[in-house]
Amino acid sequence: MANYHVTLQAPYIVKNVEDVEDAISVAVSHIGKVLNKKNMEYVDVDVGLTICPKCGEPMDCVLVVAKTAIVGMLLSMKVFNADSVEHAIRISKSSIGKVLKDMPLEVVDVVEI
Repeated sequence: MANYHVTLQAPYIVKNVEDVEDAISVAVSHIGKVLNKKNMEYVDVDVGLTICPKCGEPMDCVLVVAKTAIVGMLLSMKVFNADSVEHAIRISKSSIGKVLKDMPLEVVDVVEI
């Protein structure tokens, strides 16, 4: 049995926003509220990064079009006493997926701790 730190990526759609900062603020706030309401304070919420195709520098994973944004969110948590990496992934997807229904979750990183 081992302990793992699992990071998942999820898209979050925000409507009626003016700019990227507004979209990020709303997305982090809403997901944080939903998770805290279900006593899941142990899940870290952050904005994902993507690489700029032009300059190669990392930038926030946000796209705003017509006052609607899609924000790439990173959700990470520690999983204790998992049998394997796959087991840790299943546990994290199950825990987070129960709260954030209908939100696709994709594995970004798994590190044994």
